[in-house]
Amino acid sequence: MPLTVLVAEDDLGTRLSVSDYLELQGYGVITAENGQKALETVSQYQPHLIVTDIAMPLLDGFEFIRQVRLQPAFRLLPVIFLTARNDSKARIRGYQVGCDAYLPKPFELAELGAVVRNLLERAQLIESEWRLRLRSVDPAPSLVADSSPDAESERQAAALGLTCREQDVLNVLIEGHSNGQIGDQLHISPRTVEKYVSSLLRKTETSNRAELVRYALEHHLVKEVRQT
Repeated sequence: MPLTVLVAEDDLGTRLSVSDYLELQGYGVITAENGQKALETVSQYQPHLIVTDIAMPLLDGFEFIRQVRLQPAFRLLPVIFLTARNDSKARIRGYQVGCDAYLPKPFELAELGAVVRNLLERAQLIESEWRLRLRSVDPAPSLVADSSPDAESERQAAALGLTCREQDVLNVLIEGHSNGQIGDQLHISPRTVEKYVSSLLRKTETSNRAELVRYALEHHLVKEVRQT
């Protein structure tokens, strides 16, 4: 499944342009036209990142993010403020309530896309490292799941720093599918697939897809069902 971005914006034109652009970049997008609906959407869909305006009806962006941060599950959720309020007081308050980036309007969609990609990659890297450290501190050998092929696959992927999306691409690539077929299954573009494949080649220090597949099988980077 693609990573999910919540776009909270009361202006219809901005909301559509941002959501359309992010969908073209391979993300799943959900939208909200006010802060109250955005807060409800976070609990319902648990997005991987939030892009939000500040001046919204019912609940402004500051209060929306403040309430999001009160929930332990969302304290590290990446947040981008996308707003016409560009005075220093507003920016300071934005960072105080917990935003990770502050982009003033008017903005370039390409810049927004770069910030989204950077924050999501960092969040997935932190998650991978956290899982690796958790297992190294408490391997819990008594749990059956820890000795399963799936658990071994997760350990090896975490050791290489593979993101969840890279793992998804690898799981499909191992079956011999083309970039187009992989993109169709994961709902991303072939060009985006190629970027993930290039990253996989770099992290595994392999030169081509055949070597990548062999490496993945030998190092248990894919689930057992994928190896049949």
